[in-house]
Amino acid sequence: MTSKDYYFDSYAHFGIHEEAAKASGDSKPAPNEMTSKDYYFDSYAHFGIHEEMLKDEVRTNTYRNSIYHNKHLFKDKIVMDVGSRTGILSMFAAKSGATRVLTIELSNMAVQSRQIIKDNNLDSFVEVIQCKIEDIKELPFGVEKVDIIISEWMGYCLFYESMLNTVLYARDKWLASEGALFPDRWDNVRKMAITEPLVDVVDNNQVVAGNYCVNELKGVFTCASNARNERDLDYNIKVSFHGEVCDLEKESTYTLL
Repeated sequence: MTSKDYYFDSYAHFGIHEEAAKASGDSKPAPNEMTSKDYYFDSYAHFGIHEEMLKDEVRTNTYRNSIYHNKHLFKDKIVMDVGSRTGILSMFAAKSGATRVLTIELSNMAVQSRQIIKDNNLDSFVEVIQCKIEDIKELPFGVEKVDIIISEWMGYCLFYESMLNTVLYARDKWLASEGALFPDRWDNVRKMAITEPLVDVVDNNQVVAGNYCVNELKGVFTCASNARNERDLDYNIKVSFHGEVCDLEKESTYTLL
């Protein structure tokens, strides 16, 4: 099966189990009490974002190939998938010979992933744990350390999900001394991120303004951890724009309160 096969097989079950997903999780805080962290995890309980990610064939196929082409590393190993979502990486690992895959997912997508994994006859190898990795005190089945940690921790602009701290926590606490991370260095991320850009085309009839040539556009994009919640990022954008019609020098800062 390819990543497309897993996707279409899993997506057939999303609607069936939506009510179960809503009923299984912890009670949500009131809207006026929700923080950006609550909105972040809640967003991953919805199906649309997972459809969008799974349809990113460059990313999904890159992970699949990195696992399938290294089956000798996964054979008879214990694997942890941090932020597993639909469980696609966990299934790749199980199909590559892992004896046990511990799948960590906080959102209610964990309910769907259990069914997806079962429908692919991999539930005897993959155990879904609905919990924050930081809250896990001990691993099931008497596991003390894992041999491999896999995680798709990148988001839009490589920053949106801000999961790297969580992956590093899992590495320091649960990865064996001779264990492996997938991906394990920035070059892996950079190459995958720039392989194929996402390009949207807007029909000319839907554009209100006219067509103008942009002569020069320069900008600096920086970010830093939010003071209240390190999982959030504050952004600073400086833009220098020189076109045929106007010039613009602007700096904007976006801070989550």
